Amino acid sequence: MSQSEPRRAPEAPTVLSEERRLRKELGFWSLAAIGFSNILGSGWLFAAMFAAQTAGPASLLSWVAAGVLCGLVALVMVELGATRPEGGGTVRWPLYASGRLVGTVIGWSVLLSVGGTAAEISAIMQYAAHYLPGLYDNGRLTASGLAVASGLSILLTALNWFAVRTFARLNNLVSLFKVVVPVLTVVALFLSGTHSGRLTDHGGFAPYGYAACLTALASGGIVYSVNGFQAPLDFSGEARNPRRNVPGAVLTGIGLAVLVYLGLQLAFLYTVPDSLLGHGWQGVNFESPFGQLALVLNLHWLATLLYADAVVSPGGSAYVGVALDARHTYALAKNGLLPRFFMRIDARSGMAHRALLLNLVVIVLFMLPFGGWQDIVSVMGDMYLLIYAASAVAVAVFRARDREQGVTRKDGQVPGVRWIAPISFVVASEFVYWSGWHDLRLALPLVLAGVPLFLLLRRDAGGRPVRDELRDGAWLVCQLAALTLLSWLGTFGGSGRLSAPYDTIVVGVVSLAVFGWAVRSGTAHLRAEPAPPVPVG
Repeated sequence: MSQSEPRRAPEAPTVLSEERRLRKELGFWSLAAIGFSNILGSGWLFAAMFAAQTAGPASLLSWVAAGVLCGLVALVMVELGATRPEGGGTVRWPLYASGRLVGTVIGWSVLLSVGGTAAEISAIMQYAAHYLPGLYDNGRLTASGLAVASGLSILLTALNWFAVRTFARLNNLVSLFKVVVPVLTVVALFLSGTHSGRLTDHGGFAPYGYAACLTALASGGIVYSVNGFQAPLDFSGEARNPRRNVPGAVLTGIGLAVLVYLGLQLAFLYTVPDSLLGHGWQGVNFESPFGQLALVLNLHWLATLLYADAVVSPGGSAYVGVALDARHTYALAKNGLLPRFFMRIDARSGMAHRALLLNLVVIVLFMLPFGGWQDIVSVMGDMYLLIYAASAVAVAVFRARDREQGVTRKDGQVPGVRWIAPISFVVASEFVYWSGWHDLRLALPLVLAGVPLFLLLRRDAGGRPVRDELRDGAWLVCQLAALTLLSWLGTFGGSGRLSAPYDTIVVGVVSLAVFGWAVRSGTAHLRAEPAPPVPVG
């Protein structure tokens, strides 16, 4: 028996007793609806225009690339969800695989990413201002807008309060509406009349060069729009037959969302009037793209529907976001980043009520300094991507440890993940880099604030020496520092000292080297402190 096991023993009964309270009531379609609803939020209302402004018709390639690359990352997380189903797994797996430094930094990122839900609520206020002037002004919430947003946050928390089954049923209804309106938008726009030659006129298929497709992934809003596919994994601890239902639900959510986004992008490209393209695609600018486009095309009924859905779609994503945030907070309490007070599960409903209340406070606090949708979103995507990168390391560490122990195959393992994991790590790192210096100079220092938090939490704690834990997780700190430096040197909003495409190549090479370092460190960590057993339920 390792020396680490006795240290876990006092905590194990508490963790397992709370874990058993989670209700396993979510089937395939409920999980797929959760994933799809989490992806199709406010992004579909804006991303088609911003992507077209950035890359022109070549933005279609950006959507395909985002779908393929997110599919690779999803396969990594699918294996983790299928082989280690656990509530809030995305913050538990890095802790198991890489130790408390990585667990604390990633957990800190997750706590900050509650701002993503605040962004959706802020978007609702912006769209609702079409009906209720005074909620939003000059890109920020007004005092009355903040009051209404806080009330909406309380409502969404209340809807998540009662039971997992109630959550799933309400989310299924919202998801159905969120599917119907974008599909109806695509059909109505095409029926209104299209303009031939749109994929080649006005500067050609790639009027701003094919490198603009990479820029569109971040600045065009594509990464933010497709992000969120991991939602079913965070509910894997509450899923029926997770090894079968979770993988299909994740991939189904990605596939359906990308198809909807491609349809919307094509509809936008083919129906914008020629009179608005005098300065090319960069000259097309709407405050509410599809709503105003519908008005230009005299589709007033569609514009009315779109302005209504502009509240429902972000509202559906915020609804799922509140539920996800509670599960993340529950997992952070299990990790020891938060007091175990917050991992208490209500016996009757199966919900983490204390975690819901904490996240409600954080959501409201996030809207105070930022207020605007763009301000919040600009740093949220990078935090999500770092969680994906840490998950890629986790799956490789677990597999490497299995090989050391002579385990050749486990139920739930995804074929090819041994090679997909490093690719996913590099892809996530590239996405972070492509988001640009303007965003990274804010996002990465915020994430690195998790390091002093780790030192503060471990100062008086027992267990392994802090020196050993710093060694186990040093790879993440170095990767964040390297991305910050390369972003400043590179061409995506940086100084340009490292020219394209060499900047992207250097990021890839550095990331691949760090990945190998991370797997070796994680394997050594598991030898010293094995991961706890997979929850059974």
